[in-house]
Amino acid sequence: MKKYLLLCLLLPLVTFAQHSIQGQFSPAESFSFALLYHVTPSGTNYIEQAKTNTDGSWIINLNEDSEVGIYKIVYATPVEANNFDVFYNGKESISLTFDLETGLHFVISEENKLWQNYTDSIFKLNHQISDYFMTQKTDTSEITAIFKTLKNTQDAFEKKSSNMMVSPFIKSNRTYIPDVYEDVSTYSANLKKHYFDYMDFSNPLLLSSDFLNERVEAYVLAMPEDAHYYKMAIDDVVNATKDNEDAKIMILENLWKIMMDKQQPEVVNYISDIYLLPLAKATNNTSLIEALEDYNKSAIGKKATDFNFTYLENNKAIKTTLYNFNTSKNTLLIFWSSGCSHCLQELPKVKTLMENHPNITVLAYGLEDGVRNWNQTIEHFPSFIHTYDLKKWESPLIKAYGVSATPSYFVLDSDKIILAKPEHVEDLESYFNK
Repeated sequence: MKKYLLLCLLLPLVTFAQHSIQGQFSPAESFSFALLYHVTPSGTNYIEQAKTNTDGSWIINLNEDSEVGIYKIVYATPVEANNFDVFYNGKESISLTFDLETGLHFVISEENKLWQNYTDSIFKLNHQISDYFMTQKTDTSEITAIFKTLKNTQDAFEKKSSNMMVSPFIKSNRTYIPDVYEDVSTYSANLKKHYFDYMDFSNPLLLSSDFLNERVEAYVLAMPEDAHYYKMAIDDVVNATKDNEDAKIMILENLWKIMMDKQQPEVVNYISDIYLLPLAKATNNTSLIEALEDYNKSAIGKKATDFNFTYLENNKAIKTTLYNFNTSKNTLLIFWSSGCSHCLQELPKVKTLMENHPNITVLAYGLEDGVRNWNQTIEHFPSFIHTYDLKKWESPLIKAYGVSATPSYFVLDSDKIILAKPEHVEDLESYFNK
C-alpha cells in the first residue's frame, strides 16, 4: 500500500516534468495535422503526429528523454515548403500560434521568443538602412545612428542569449557594421566582403536547422541573374566553409537544387562538376553520387547518352548511333509511346510546330511492347525519323535520360549536347520561337 501511495504521489511530478509542444493554427479549416520531426546534421527523424481540433489547436507531448535540439513542425504538404523550426532546450514547453496571413508567433518558450524578438529587431533595423540608401538621404548622422543602434542591439542579444541554444544563431547572424559613415557603395562592398565572417559552419545545431542554407541562399541570390556572378558566389561559399565538409555538402546540394529550379544549367553543372561530385566521392556519399551522376546523364549542357538504333529510309533499314546521326543539324529527341494518350495529343502539335523549323530533325523513340499500334501511328508523322524499343519502361534509356513520363523532349545540337528539356509542347514552342 505504501508503495502504491508513493507511486501516486510521484506520478503528478513525472507528468509535470514532461514537456509539450502545442499550437494553434488559423484559419482552422486550412489545417488537419501537425507533424513533429527531430532534425540532426545526419537526418530528419519522425517523432509524432497530432490532429488539429476544430479550432485549429493541437498538442504533442514529449517524452522525458526527448533530445535537446532543433525540431521541425510540418503543417501541410509538400513538407519541404510547409514547415518551420523550433528550439527545444529540454527545460520548457513550447506554445505557439501560426497564421497563414501573419505567420509564426511564440506564446510560451523563452528560447524561441528571444530568437523571434531578435530577428524582428534586426529586420527592422536593416529595413531602416535599406530605406536610407534607397531614398538617397544625405544626413550622415542618421545612418551612423542606425548603425550604432544595430551594433548595440546585436551586442545586447548576444549577451542575453549567452548559454542558450539560440546563442550560436544570433552570433552567426551578425553582419558587418561600420563604425563611421560609409556611402552605399563602400557599405555594400564591405557587407559582401565580411558576409561569412561570423558564421560557424561547424556547429551541429546550425547544421541541423535551415539557418545556414537560408543565409547562404540570401548571399548567392543577391547576385545579378547571370551564370558568371552566380559561379563567383559559389566560389565564395566554398571558401567560407573551408574544411567543414558536412556543411559544404549540405549547402552546395541545396544551391544545386535551387539553380535547377532557376533554370541555370551552367551553374548547376559548375556546382556538380567542380565541387559537389568530388566531395561526394571523397566522403563516399553513395546516394548523392548516384543522384548527381543520374542527373548528369541528361543534364542541360552535357552530352547526351549515346545509343544504337535502326530506322527506315526509302524502305531501307539504316543502323546507326545517336552520335553518328544527324551530325550537321540539331535534333529533337522525343521519347513517346503509341499507347500513351497524352503523346497522341501532343505529337500532332509537335508536327505542326516543326514544319516551321525544317533545320531541326525529329527523332521519335517509341517505348513499346509491340509494333502493331506503333506502325499504324507513325504513318501520321512521316517527317519524323522513327525507331522503337520493345522493352518499353524497362529500356536502359529510361534511366539514362531520366524519363519518368511520356512524351519527354530533348533538344540536342549537332554534337549531341543537350540544349533544352522542355516539359510540354508549349514549352517546346516557346523555346524554338525564342
